[in-house]
Amino acid sequence: MPGLYGIDMDNNPSNVGRRTRRGVIGIEAAIVLIAFVIVAAALSFVVLNAGFTTTQQAKTTVSQGLQTSSSVLGVSGTVVGHVNGTSSSMDVITIPIRVASGSNNVDLQKSLVSVKYFSKTVSYDNIYAGTLETGTFASLSDALAAAKTASLIDQNPLDGTSPATPTNSTAIVYWSTNENNNKVLDKSESAILAIVFKSADRPAQLDSLKVEVSPSIGAPLTVERNVPTLTNTYTDLA
Repeated sequence: MPGLYGIDMDNNPSNVGRRTRRGVIGIEAAIVLIAFVIVAAALSFVVLNAGFTTTQQAKTTVSQGLQTSSSVLGVSGTVVGHVNGTSSSMDVITIPIRVASGSNNVDLQKSLVSVKYFSKTVSYDNIYAGTLETGTFASLSDALAAAKTASLIDQNPLDGTSPATPTNSTAIVYWSTNENNNKVLDKSESAILAIVFKSADRPAQLDSLKVEVSPSIGAPLTVERNVPTLTNTYTDLA
């Protein structure tokens, strides 16, 4: 039997060293085990943190991809054409636009937006001149008068006293609901895209037209219409 301080009562000195070494080995093993646990916990934290970061980045990437692949603008009403009384063709068309559901506000300043126009006979890469950022307009004629004053168009075909044909086909935006008088289309606002045609570009009966509005973010808003028989001054385009 061993006594105090490791003295073997059976006078066997070899037992003392062996038992002492066993005690030391047990303590070292515990220390090593604790070190392994600490290292494993640290590595687990690193792995989990990296996983959370990767998941967040993946979520952001997916969100940006969805926003880029979907249009941030939508058509909010009927596309209407104004018929020129002397040529049986349309000198202006209007497209009501809004922010698409689930999208953010859209900046409509000239440098960030392009408007393409196609018909059976003409093709334009960008005819956008800008927006009337201040105020709202209850009628197309009032909006075109303001656009001429602001030099967005050079002639107003709906001027009641002296209508004239523009020298270039031009697209502008004016507001039917305007809350903050800037060039950004908010979710609570609505706007009108108006395209004023020069004489040679006017869509006639049975013609087809296509408009692509491309903001800085998101897919273009594409509007395609066929021109019906023109009988009324304002004609809905189906």
